[in-house]
Amino acid sequence: MDRFARLVSRLLRVPVAFVSLDEDDRQILPGLIGLPEPWSGTRELPLSHALCRSVATSGQPLVLPDARADERLHDHPALSDLGVVAYAGMPLTDGAGLVLGSLCAVDHRPRAWNDGELSDLEDLAAACSAELRLRTLSAHSRSAQSVLRTARAAAERARSDAERLEQEAQAGLDHAELLLRASEELAQTSGLDDVRRRLRDLFVGVGKPSYAGLLVADKDELHRVPDPDFAHSVEREFLILPVTAAFPSTRAMRERRAVFVPDREALVADYGPEAVGFFDRMGLTTVFCLPLWGSRSLLGVLAICWAKRHEVGVTERATLTAAAGYVAQAVERARYLDERISVARQLQEAMLTDLPPTEHLELSAVYQPAADGEMIGGDWYDAYHLPPASSGEPPALMITVGDITGHDMHAATVMGQVRSMLRQATLDHPPYSPAAALSALEAACSALPIEAGGTLVHARLDLADGGPDWRLTWSNAGHPPPLLRTPDGRVTSLVEHDILLHRGLGPFRRTEHRRDLPAGSTLLLYTDGLIERRGHDIDASIAQLVALFARHGDRPMADLLHRISSRPAAPGPGDDVVVLALRVP
Repeated sequence: MDRFARLVSRLLRVPVAFVSLDEDDRQILPGLIGLPEPWSGTRELPLSHALCRSVATSGQPLVLPDARADERLHDHPALSDLGVVAYAGMPLTDGAGLVLGSLCAVDHRPRAWNDGELSDLEDLAAACSAELRLRTLSAHSRSAQSVLRTARAAAERARSDAERLEQEAQAGLDHAELLLRASEELAQTSGLDDVRRRLRDLFVGVGKPSYAGLLVADKDELHRVPDPDFAHSVEREFLILPVTAAFPSTRAMRERRAVFVPDREALVADYGPEAVGFFDRMGLTTVFCLPLWGSRSLLGVLAICWAKRHEVGVTERATLTAAAGYVAQAVERARYLDERISVARQLQEAMLTDLPPTEHLELSAVYQPAADGEMIGGDWYDAYHLPPASSGEPPALMITVGDITGHDMHAATVMGQVRSMLRQATLDHPPYSPAAALSALEAACSALPIEAGGTLVHARLDLADGGPDWRLTWSNAGHPPPLLRTPDGRVTSLVEHDILLHRGLGPFRRTEHRRDLPAGSTLLLYTDGLIERRGHDIDASIAQLVALFARHGDRPMADLLHRISSRPAAPGPGDDVVVLALRVP
């Protein structure tokens, strides 16, 4: 018991700590450090000096930053005789939950007890309660000899546990830091890949576990979430485990409890050859699997593994169990977000147009989602034929590339509305002026009202005077300039534009511009996700795009779009990207 008092003193950095057990007329102190005489000699306190009595009465922790400021305790004898100022006490219980006493930390000056200190004190109280239960069982043994044997065994275990706790005192501080980091880091996760990445950073390192695996439950299977940054070939061979598989993780799922495998011998004895082969090839020896409980069901399993044999002590087990709670919250949130993002992405892609067949023009488009899965954007493209002006002539073609402001489901929904309304506005205003259609769209959004803000290029292509050239008529609402590459390889930025779409900017007379497209010309429209990168100048990015378009603009359309949308020098886009290319053969 003295060892528990010393551990409290060391971990919480307090001058006084003691184990207190309640009797009818006194409190006895089987473990103590820092108490003055006569208390340290008699190892007992009169009830008049027993702050811990309230812990035993309520069965709840008592935490006082400054007992002198508490109206109930300001004249308590313990404050003057024992020097108690700050106090923290955790209940000690037997197997039935009956409070036997308390584990107490005392400081001679005010202090704000932090969550890590209270968690450490609670863990030590749990270990101390276990030892007291052993002693209680011993007291009820039928023979003096069995009492002696049990007491000796309990004392030996207590001594062994105390020595181990002493050795893990510094590790206990690391565990407290782990819980603090887990509560902070895992609260900011966005998807399962992000959770998996943060698990590696939290758990794995020098002096830490060698591997942290995440498996999520799906009906009667566990699906492993592979490390998104480091390819473990063995890990990817076992992405799906039936719940019946002879693995520690599936056992944790079946039995709804933590599963500990101390070494390879235990693994061979209790699990299948596939599990042994997996851990051998991963170079792992000790395995600790913890079920991840969500608000309504079992979400999966967290597997913590060590390359060398490792004993998981009381404090570490409690720490990892608590950390698994934070992991479970992150997994539940991630699965919810992943499901929402998947639905939104499907909705967004479903609203993108199938390009119409064009006998006299080549048309191709690509949509590339943001690298960040949460960034559901309002980027879109559209293309459709207009009613033919006369028989025998190819119909005019309308093309649009736009970007509604925002990166969420609302932006994707508004994009779908704007796309449909712009089609209607175009078809209702012969001779199908792009500028007239944009003005009608703005009027409709203002009247409904629809909070539609963003940029777009809306254009019409007509066969010019019998061909083979085509004429481009466009109106630009604040969008990045389209690029036109002529057959001689020169690229021109069509920079003419009006202000962007925004309800707060008021009615605006839209203008339109014309340019002939000779045979062999290629027109490129795109959204800002193609050219905007954090830390990069947008004008420089447009210049790089112009150079790339000039060099490769005569390539087949699919190859051209691949080269433009997959530039190796650029990182994954932080925004959605739409690119639409049109060529006059």
